Amino acid sequence: MQDPSSSTEAQPPTDASTPRGGRLRRFAANALVLVVALLAAFGIGEILVRVLYGDEMVLYPRYHTDYRYGDYTLRGTRPNASFRHRSIDGEWRFITNSAGMRNTRDFPYEKPAGVLRVLSLGDSHTQGHEVRQEATFSAVLERMLETRGLHAEVLNAGVSGFSTAEALVYLENEGWKYSPDVVVLGFFANDFEDNLKADLFRLEPDGTLTTNRLEHIPGVRIQNLIYSIPLVRWLGEHSYFYSLAFNTTWSFFKTRLQQEARARADSDGVSANVEYALPTREHSAAEIALGLALLERMHEFCASRDIELIVVDIPNWVDGFRTSPSLPPEILPALDSAGITYVTSEELVGEYQGGPYLHVPNGYHHISEFTHARIAGALARRITESSPVAAAR
Repeated sequence: MQDPSSSTEAQPPTDASTPRGGRLRRFAANALVLVVALLAAFGIGEILVRVLYGDEMVLYPRYHTDYRYGDYTLRGTRPNASFRHRSIDGEWRFITNSAGMRNTRDFPYEKPAGVLRVLSLGDSHTQGHEVRQEATFSAVLERMLETRGLHAEVLNAGVSGFSTAEALVYLENEGWKYSPDVVVLGFFANDFEDNLKADLFRLEPDGTLTTNRLEHIPGVRIQNLIYSIPLVRWLGEHSYFYSLAFNTTWSFFKTRLQQEARARADSDGVSANVEYALPTREHSAAEIALGLALLERMHEFCASRDIELIVVDIPNWVDGFRTSPSLPPEILPALDSAGITYVTSEELVGEYQGGPYLHVPNGYHHISEFTHARIAGALARRITESSPVAAAR
């Protein structure tokens, strides 16, 4: 009888004796199963979100990055970008130039001879969210000025989320370098709260406007990371499931920023709250005072360089067919006293209340292409009547 210990029968291989190629194959097989499972879960999630929330979902990638302007670091739209926004209301393409403006061409700092140059500042309403590139008030204004015989360049430097404070910093440290003849500031109601969130300036008890911070780039660092991944860029423009996850995360951090601003403001007798593109409350005297101080400083800066400043009162959402002013009535006498030129929302759309869509009906309720056209028309009239370049023609 053969000694079992001397048997030469093959034994099952142990992990230690498994060939390396076999271990790699098992790892690859397990990884493949994991990838397939994740893709299946993502696909199921995509279907569920489209079924449950399809009409309510928006695909609005922000594409922010950081820019250094003098001593300040601010957010802005990524340069040389091309991307799309989508919702039940439509699809809109964005193209930015090398400076992150929503323009299809670059502009040198040095203004060409004989050119009337307009610089548009503001938030997503100015930039033109939920509006075609050629239908923003900046693009329409440029065509209207050209029709009036003026060789015009209108630079759309609007940035989603921008406050008056950020627009002021941009103007003083970057925008003036383009030698604008006219600066247009699109003022929207949530600028009052956004000035608090940015916290770039503080209004002292004696009325002095002082610098408080040199940086405001909410959400930019994570966007710099995720938008460096091509797949993530694609998901941001096409996947409802990804958009739901991203917007939920974004809202969490946005709410935390609001809470911090509210706690800081409450200590000064101010309260702040803002959601998406819409203001949600009346404004305190302190908020209005800060907003007015920022506008006055912008006016003084422009006047010292022979630049005309025009503040546009962006109509505020009531419903798709009706609006209210963004500039509170009590601020208008102060603007008059300071010599600040403004266009009221009543002048823009007052006679159209209850008629056409003045804001996009769904999505984030930005001003409609009709309202953009009304703003462009009002600006074209003001500029051709008052601009030194226009008068020279």
